Amino acid sequence: MSSASVREDTALTRLVRYRTIDLVTIATLAVAIGVTFWAWGKAYAGLSALAAFSYLPSVGLLSGPWLLAGVLGGLIIRKPGAALATEIAAAAVSGLVPGGTEWGMSVLVSGFWQGLGAELVVAVLLYRRFGLPVAVLMGAVAGAVESVYEWFAYYEGVFDTGDRLAHLGFFALSGAVIAGAGGWFLTQALARAGVLDSFGPGRDLVNRTAV
Repeated sequence: MSSASVREDTALTRLVRYRTIDLVTIATLAVAIGVTFWAWGKAYAGLSALAAFSYLPSVGLLSGPWLLAGVLGGLIIRKPGAALATEIAAAAVSGLVPGGTEWGMSVLVSGFWQGLGAELVVAVLLYRRFGLPVAVLMGAVAGAVESVYEWFAYYEGVFDTGDRLAHLGFFALSGAVIAGAGGWFLTQALARAGVLDSFGPGRDLVNRTAV
């Protein structure tokens, strides 16, 4: 086997192999963000009833916080499946908190679609790019995928074609700004605090400051 092949094999192994700290971090993010999901769900009912959201598709603007786990998991762990696993785990935590959510454990289905949207972006990029534009795209695609799921799960017979497209746009915008950009800046803040020294964002910070 050539040295180039060995290097490629080693790089692939590092990419797909999960360390214990990766799994612990996914679990930690899931608990912290899952509780936040639960709290945001309690606030959502009151906020969505405000006159500002009298046009029903505009409630998509409130949905960005629910997309945060997948973006963070993908940006920090940088391994196949991390975005999806973190989002699903966080959704599970939100459903298991005493009192649960008004959507019950169906939040696991939403967690799957939201996490899948974020995962697809970094997968297409072969888990090699994690800058701000990528994070924004992760949030936007996660929102778009969840919006399409909700058309059929919650708004079948309620939304016409224009409403569906508006809902998708609002959802994607909220995901891009809150989960995407917000998740990226939060990741950078954690890296500067030294919390992510064992992960890609921490190593990136060291490399930038060393230049």
